[in-house]
Amino acid sequence: MKITNIETIVVNARMRNWIFVKVLTDQPGLHGWGEATLEWKTKGVVGSIEDLKPLILGQDPRRIEHIWQILYRQYFWRGGIVTMSAISGIDQALWDIKGKELGKPVCELLGGPVRDTLRLYDHLGGGSLEGMYKTGTPSDFAHLIGESQARGFTAAKAMPIPISEPIESAATLKRAADTVRAMREAVGDGFDIMLDLHARCTPAAAIQFGRLLEDYNLFWYEEPCWPEHVDGLLEVARALRFPIATGERLVGRWEFRELLEKRACSIIQPDVSHCGGISEARRIAAMAEPYSITVACHNPQGPISTAASLHVGFATPNYLIQEIVWNDVPWRLDVVSSPYDVTRGFISAPTQPGLGIDVNESEARKYSAREEVLMPAFRADGSVTDW
Repeated sequence: MKITNIETIVVNARMRNWIFVKVLTDQPGLHGWGEATLEWKTKGVVGSIEDLKPLILGQDPRRIEHIWQILYRQYFWRGGIVTMSAISGIDQALWDIKGKELGKPVCELLGGPVRDTLRLYDHLGGGSLEGMYKTGTPSDFAHLIGESQARGFTAAKAMPIPISEPIESAATLKRAADTVRAMREAVGDGFDIMLDLHARCTPAAAIQFGRLLEDYNLFWYEEPCWPEHVDGLLEVARALRFPIATGERLVGRWEFRELLEKRACSIIQPDVSHCGGISEARRIAAMAEPYSITVACHNPQGPISTAASLHVGFATPNYLIQEIVWNDVPWRLDVVSSPYDVTRGFISAPTQPGLGIDVNESEARKYSAREEVLMPAFRADGSVTDW
């Protein structure tokens, strides 16, 4: 069997261009799908896939590890997140091909499911742009998290920490605390709440916010500061009583090494569409296991990324919970055939061959690439900050 071509289909989903990767073979009807979505870097990722293609045309797609090494090592310049996202999409598609050829779901090829069900967590508003990123008052947050609970989720993530200053004011701190209190009162103690800071804070500001929130029993405190500031993360982790989660912006096992060695977090969040695909996510998870650090793959992207994440989750012993988006665009599942119902709080192990998903190409092409919704972020004085 040989790889004959690699194609991309870009699907605009408002704030993200989903980058679907199709690896074709010389076996009639046998192809694989992956996803390499990277917000605001669409042309770079698609171009990187084209750059990588000559390396593996004619290769046997079943030699997944061999091809991964070719993609990562055969060019002189090692890749950052753009190139690693391209590799991730190709890697997912290769696993899809292998599973389809053998008639087995990918999680079976990874050693078989280690659990019967996998717990899912919701985004506010199901991951809609307005629900997750533009929710305003404490009552708005309380209403949306109540909707997640009513749908059957037992955990959800919110972003109540605003675009922040290096050191925060009393009024901003109080507003954040009021918001988290409103969410906790809306769902009770039987529901887990994650807070995503989007690395907006300095370590000092993250600690300021965190100390006011310790009474609300957070499940985790995500990206309190930039993940490459490992000593800053360590400072936050030692100052607060709840777990720190981070890692969505890191790629490859090498970028996770210091984070793990210093135990600067309790949960790592590799993204199968960025970190190096299914192959690399598994290696990163194995590195974390001896440190008693759990894994919860980052996954706000499209439906192929979701499928790939689920297979990793079912086959990984130290997996905690899976991030899910289901309401970012109303036609999300029109562009794919998928057996996965991720609109509730739990899901059973996959049974379909490969990733268990296929793309309706004619439908997908109705939502062709265009500029994603921009998310500019400025402080009160007009200076640029992280969104």
